[in-house]
Amino acid sequence: MIEPRTKAFWKTTIALSIGSLLIFANVYFTQPILPIIAAEFQVSTLAANLTVSLVILALGLSLIFYGPFSDSIGRRGIMIVSMALATATTFVAVFVPTFEMLLIVRILQGIFLAGLPSIAVAYIGEEYSARALSLAIGIYISGNTIGGMFGRALSGIITDVAGWRAAFLIMGIVSLICLILFILLLRPSQQFKRKKFNWRQMFTDYHTHLLNKQLRIAYFIGGMHFAIFVGHFSYVTFLLSSSPYYLPASLIGLLFLTYLAGTISSPLSGKLAARFSKSRCVQIGIVIMVVGFLCTLVHSVTSIIVGLLLNCFGFFFAHSTASSWVSSRAATAKASAAGLYLIFYYIGGSLGPLYLEPFWTLYHWEGIVIGCILVLLTTGLISLQMKKVERSTALEENLRKTSNL
Repeated sequence: MIEPRTKAFWKTTIALSIGSLLIFANVYFTQPILPIIAAEFQVSTLAANLTVSLVILALGLSLIFYGPFSDSIGRRGIMIVSMALATATTFVAVFVPTFEMLLIVRILQGIFLAGLPSIAVAYIGEEYSARALSLAIGIYISGNTIGGMFGRALSGIITDVAGWRAAFLIMGIVSLICLILFILLLRPSQQFKRKKFNWRQMFTDYHTHLLNKQLRIAYFIGGMHFAIFVGHFSYVTFLLSSSPYYLPASLIGLLFLTYLAGTISSPLSGKLAARFSKSRCVQIGIVIMVVGFLCTLVHSVTSIIVGLLLNCFGFFFAHSTASSWVSSRAATAKASAAGLYLIFYYIGGSLGPLYLEPFWTLYHWEGIVIGCILVLLTTGLISLQMKKVERSTALEENLRKTSNL
C-alpha cells in the first residue's frame, strides 16, 4: 500500500493530478469564451452554454460504464486510452465548420474524458493506505481545480490573441504533453483484484449504492453543488463581458485563477476531516459559498473576484469531503460507488445552466445569486442527515467496544 509522503505517494499522486489537469482543462475550455461563441455562431446564451453542459452531461453518463468495466480489466490502461482519445478530439475541434459540429465534438470529448475521473478515486482507494487516502484525494481534486483554472485562462488569452480555433490547437498540444507524463509517472495497480465483467452485477452494484442512505447524502450534495458552481461561472462570463464591465475574453479567462482557492481548500479539507467531522466540513464549505455569492452582488469587479474566490474555496472544500465520504462508506464495489457519485456530480453540473437560465432571464445576476443560495439552503439541510449518520456510527462503535470489554 502507498503510505503518505513517500516517494511512491508523490509520484503516483502527481501523475493522477496531471491527468486531472488534462481532463478538466478540456471540460471547461469554452466557458470563458461563451459570449464569443454565441456571437460568432449567432446562438443564444443557453445554446452557447451547451458547449459546456453537453460535455459535462456526456461525461457524467459515460461514468456509468467506465467504473464497472475497470473493475474487470484494470484501471491504468483505461485511463490512458480514454485520455489519448480525448486529446485527439481536442485537435479535431480546431477544424469544425458549424456550431452543431462543435457540439458533436464536445459530446465525444465528454465520453472520452470520463475515463479518468470515474476510475482515479477507486484507484486511490485500492492503492493507498487508509492514512494516505484523504490526503491523496484532496491533492487529486486540487488537480481538478488547477485544470479547470488553466484551461479557462488559456482559452481566454489565446482566443483574444489568435481566435478560439488556435486556442483549441494549443490545448491539444498541452493535453498531449500531459498524457505522456501521466504514462511515465503512474505505476501499475498493485492491489487491484480483477472481477469478471457482468452487466447484471454492474446495475446490482449501482442499485445497492442507491439504496445506501449514507452514500445518497453525498450524491445529492455533490450534484447540487456542482450544478450551481458550473452555472454561476457560465453566467458570470456574460455579466462581465457586458455593461458596465466590458471585460475581454483574456481577462475573463484570468478571473478563473480564482480556482487557486480550490487548490488550497481541497487538501485542507482532507486534513480537517481527520480532526473534525465530515459533516462539519461540508457545512463550512456551504457557509463560505453563501458569503461568496453575496459578495458578487456588489457592482465591483474586485468584489466579484472576492466572491468567486470564496465560492471556489467553499465548493472544493465541500466536494473533497463528500468525495472522501463515499470512498470511506462504500463497503463493496468502490469503483462503482465513486463512479455513481461522479454521475450525480456531472449530471448536476450539466443541468446547472438550465436551472439558472430562468433566474438570469427574469432578474439577471441577482437572480443567479437567488437560485444558487436556494440550492445551498437545501444542501445545508441534507448535511444534517450526514451528521446523524456520523453520530449513529460513533454510537455503534462505542457499543461494540463496550461489549468487547
